[in-house]
Amino acid sequence: MTAAKHSDISFSSISASVARTLRIEGAAITAFSHALPEDMEDTVRLIMEAKGRVVLSGMGKSGHIARKIAATLASTGTPAFFVHPAEASHGDLGMVAMGDVVIAISNSGETSELSDLLSHCLFLGIPIIGISRQADSTLMRAARFRLLLPDVEEACALGLAPTTSTTLTLALGDALAVAIMEQRGFRSDQFRSFHPGGRLGARLATVRQLMYSGDQVPLVSPETPMSETILRMTEHGFGITGVVDRSEKLVGVISDGDLRRHMNGLLSHSAGEIATQTPVTVASDTVAVEAVGLMNMRKVNAVFVVDTENRPIGILRLHDCLRAGAV
Repeated sequence: MTAAKHSDISFSSISASVARTLRIEGAAITAFSHALPEDMEDTVRLIMEAKGRVVLSGMGKSGHIARKIAATLASTGTPAFFVHPAEASHGDLGMVAMGDVVIAISNSGETSELSDLLSHCLFLGIPIIGISRQADSTLMRAARFRLLLPDVEEACALGLAPTTSTTLTLALGDALAVAIMEQRGFRSDQFRSFHPGGRLGARLATVRQLMYSGDQVPLVSPETPMSETILRMTEHGFGITGVVDRSEKLVGVISDGDLRRHMNGLLSHSAGEIATQTPVTVASDTVAVEAVGLMNMRKVNAVFVVDTENRPIGILRLHDCLRAGAV
């Protein structure tokens, strides 16, 4: 059969096809959200109480979905990994041990490559969570908990290619991961520990990781003459200096903008007389992206980082946050 020429392609029909597929799959997910599997709560509880890891397995398209679910669980605080069912039959069954929980995925529930893994789990008493569209299948009969997928129309025009069914399975895996995250109270700083690289890692970095500290922080007393204060600001190059009292608490901040606003007779004043008395500050455990949002809202390019006693321990610049990718 000769392939269609580009001139024969109807872009309106392409748009219609794409829109139809999205509607079919979107409607299926919406319907699924109103008719959850009966064992959903027990499944979440089982995974949360597991002493070992969550092992995902599936063949073909189900295997691809299983890998993604395993990755999502692992990145959100639930130790998980994927085992290929065929390779499990050739030695990898040893990766599945007592204390683990197995999630096996098969649309038909009759994937022959899963048989050895299922037998291994049943022999050792390792709980199986089955995800399938067939309630009375080999997989679902072996499973302790059954996440039954609805019998839905595949988006494929021939009704053959796994499309809607795989989308539902993927969405179900995401829903499991999110439910477990919320039940465990998984925090953003914990999430970052599993995503240290790339832009996501930068966005979830804490202020402590990006701030300047120690001798790099410019500080003066309220009595410091402005001539000396300007020199201190120039030496450090942040365009800002903190003003601290005798107990080393931050009582004000002087920025380049303050210098411009008090240009008339500036050198006749002390730092305490020029400083902004209510400076913007952040805590060291603040997520960097939150600090960027605060600086943008208050229209400042740098903020002091203070401890619980309001003592300055660092300085954070907007420029460094942007360079690190914390936006």
